[in-house]
Amino acid sequence: MQVPRPAEVRVPYTPIVATLGYVLSADRERCLMVHRNARPGDNHLGKYNGLGGKLEPSEDVMAGMRREIREEAGIECLSLRLRGTISWPGFGKHGEDWLGFIFLVEGFSGEPPAHNAEGDLHWVPLDQLAGLPLWEGDRHFLPLVFDDDPRPFHGVMPYRNGQMLSWAYSR
Repeated sequence: MQVPRPAEVRVPYTPIVATLGYVLSADRERCLMVHRNARPGDNHLGKYNGLGGKLEPSEDVMAGMRREIREEAGIECLSLRLRGTISWPGFGKHGEDWLGFIFLVEGFSGEPPAHNAEGDLHWVPLDQLAGLPLWEGDRHFLPLVFDDDPRPFHGVMPYRNGQMLSWAYSR
């Protein structure tokens, strides 16, 4: 006699929607990165990251990106371009799913401060990004953010227990 197996439970995909932006210097040779070193318990502690965060219920992704850049770097975006989207199933501190809209900020006004509430802000030469302590997955998609292909990329990068499991994308 076979014991019936419980039906597979499918949880609907309800990700946290966020923006992630990479601000280019005027000479297009450096990128503004935050070194997440200010808040103990930060899921990103010790890593370098672009700027961004969760979308507010009342804003579109472009408005959310502009707000996050203003809050985190004290600058106003004048020109930004959607470079892609990434689905990060299981990425959150407690296994939450995230969906990110990835932007390249190609023009801005103002001067970023030396640090914000999350850590120190640094202008990093593009050719040195890969040498920074980053999320492992960032090394896969960052080249797509800065390449010359005008087509946006759309990727999926599942995580489990803080570790990237795989990476796939299309354009």
